[in-house]
Amino acid sequence: MGENDNLRLFHTGEHACGYWPERVARDLVFDPHDGRLAAFYPQALQWGFRRSGDIVYRPHCVGCRACVAVRIPVEEFRPDRSQRRCLARNAAIEARILPAQRSDEGLALYQRYLAARHRGGGMDGHGAHEFDQFLVGSWANTRFMELREHGRLLAVAVTDIDATAMSAVYTFYDPDLAARGLGTLAILRQIDWALRERRRHLYLGYWIAGHDKMDYKRRFHPLEGFDGRQWRPFDAIAPA
Repeated sequence: MGENDNLRLFHTGEHACGYWPERVARDLVFDPHDGRLAAFYPQALQWGFRRSGDIVYRPHCVGCRACVAVRIPVEEFRPDRSQRRCLARNAAIEARILPAQRSDEGLALYQRYLAARHRGGGMDGHGAHEFDQFLVGSWANTRFMELREHGRLLAVAVTDIDATAMSAVYTFYDPDLAARGLGTLAILRQIDWALRERRRHLYLGYWIAGHDKMDYKRRFHPLEGFDGRQWRPFDAIAPA
């Protein structure tokens, strides 16, 4: 393809929905073999797309608009009381920003997390190859934010970086410490990181009304949602 040609956008066939087992889903996907995808990725984020490995996609299901892309305008964010308690409870945890590379320690934590949180869902058999394919990919500008306490690895937040924003790709953590709110902590630390690096937004992927594992995103204020054409205040587009 020439430099000035448009990237090709494909509509996938129907496949099992990853969020509602009784539903089928379809996605819009940019050509993963196009060498310009890395340069185009920031624009794709602004259009409500998401990265999984080398795939940049957006749900586009027949008769369903449940997945709403959301992002935090980090300069305006203010933690609520619960989030402040999470920060205080985990004050001893240190964050380190590292290249996106698999380690034996990180892989073991990832596998423990999947076994506890996604048992029987297809991901719990992931090994080293799937780790690299899903979390690292071949072209994204990705970093791992490790959260450690007294040297022990508790969580890893996989984060993409571009000139104006960051995207929270995936977070995995010690399932035995779920009560400490490590998923929430990871987002709060990513917000701080984005502020230090003068990024305007932290993209959180998709919020899904009524889905227990996705509804936590609406607790971050202010929050913006993509309505298919533009970003708007979340409360203006989300059902009550």
